[in-house]
Amino acid sequence: MADTKREIERKYELPVRPAGGDEGPLPDGGRALLPDLTKVRAVSAVTAHGVTELDAVYHDTSDLRLTADSLTLRRRTGGADEGWHLKFPVGDGVRDEIQAPLSDTLPDELAALVRSRVRGTRLTPVVRLRTSRATSLLVDKAGRTLAEVALDTVHAERLLAGAGSGAGARTADWTEIEVELAEDGDPALLDAVEKVLRKAGVRPASAASKLARALAETAPPTKSHKAAKRVLVTAGDHVLAYLREQADAIVSYDAAVRRDLPDSVHQLRVATRRMRSAFRTYKKVLDRDASRPIGAELQWLAGELGVDRDHEVLAERLTERVGAHDTTLLLGPVHARLRIWDAEGRTDARAGTLAVLDSARYLRLLDSMEALLADPPLLDGAARKPAKALPRAIVKDYERLAGRVEYALTLAPGEERDLALHDARKAAKRARYAADAAVPALGKPAKRFSKRMKAVQSVLGDHQDSVVARDALRDLAIKAHAAGESAFTWGLLYGEEEARAADRERELPRVWRKSADPKLRTALGRL
Repeated sequence: MADTKREIERKYELPVRPAGGDEGPLPDGGRALLPDLTKVRAVSAVTAHGVTELDAVYHDTSDLRLTADSLTLRRRTGGADEGWHLKFPVGDGVRDEIQAPLSDTLPDELAALVRSRVRGTRLTPVVRLRTSRATSLLVDKAGRTLAEVALDTVHAERLLAGAGSGAGARTADWTEIEVELAEDGDPALLDAVEKVLRKAGVRPASAASKLARALAETAPPTKSHKAAKRVLVTAGDHVLAYLREQADAIVSYDAAVRRDLPDSVHQLRVATRRMRSAFRTYKKVLDRDASRPIGAELQWLAGELGVDRDHEVLAERLTERVGAHDTTLLLGPVHARLRIWDAEGRTDARAGTLAVLDSARYLRLLDSMEALLADPPLLDGAARKPAKALPRAIVKDYERLAGRVEYALTLAPGEERDLALHDARKAAKRARYAADAAVPALGKPAKRFSKRMKAVQSVLGDHQDSVVARDALRDLAIKAHAAGESAFTWGLLYGEEEARAADRERELPRVWRKSADPKLRTALGRL
């Protein structure tokens, strides 16, 4: 079973030899350059914990797909945590390390977390690092560990076939310092340690990881799976940049969903919708005959993810509504029934989501997205200036939304109006996403337009959530009644949801009038 820990650390370089000194490595592996870290405030003592020999083999694809996304996957022996380690970047100097027990082959749990990036490409050893690690602990007056300081003497060997010529080009040696914050430690301590290290002439590492440094120093870099940063000139450039951003998000959030991270299902679903929406909105830029099959598969994926996401949203809504009431209005085992309902739905939904992400159909979709973006089927409209082509597409989506909102407002309250408002909500999302894609080219007018569309979407979204909540509350009431429990509370909540939906319907005309500001529409159309 894999375990996860949050790693907050900073890396520093030691020179191969002192300035003006003789050729060769530093005496004592550079230990003499370590300053007295008891000068750091809150550090009472530095306690040595001996030397450990570590042997790690890093795995990646031949085109270094994991490295391109700043992920590292290694099999390490030696030390207290030997085994398989997969690291995901979280922020500057912060990574989540997922550990699995030592085995000859990559554990299935870790293989699943890199599948969206690797897919059918084989993982192979790319670098071997043998490290002699001298560890010290920074402790306070109470003897509590504040941070761990590791002085690492590293020998790197490149294993990737064809990566260089000659033995000299395939190996590298260096000494570095790692300072890792203790669990629940204060990040300000790292700033204080760095200040002392800098005064001693130790500089921050130029590479983000040992693997990155090894790859840079052992041979000319292999062509990255990621494309170089592109200059955005035409409408096609901007649309493709947006589509690539969504494709990268889908691949990235795949692992987050598997790890059950907060909001990950929602973000993955949003990326699928944004990409599909861009295909439809910018059909004069990208050939719809080529994008339509991918759009259909994205619709399938969003629908499958919706089971998990919709349950998550609904559970949060009902829990909040129940929690807002005094216990005198909670008749019967309301909390218990809600917890059981949530647990059953969440288990089924998560199992379904993971099955989708493990399916051959989903992997084919990822391959299709990659192939389309590698060789995009651009139309004549792609060569046009962004200020001409993009606003027209946005205005067209806006007019589509306008028709749906105005139609819904002509209907009497009821099921037909609920369905019409839901259709308008989907159109509001599409108009908003269209503007978001154009923000890098159009700037503030597109941002303002997106903000107005988001306001309309929020009102319509809350209305739709109320419709869904009422269906769930009715089912909960039926189950409670069948079990001999009072259904009073569920009926009370149902009535409140009805009133909330009515409030949103009364609010919509005002929000819509604001979004339909002719000045805003004219400004966008004139770009």
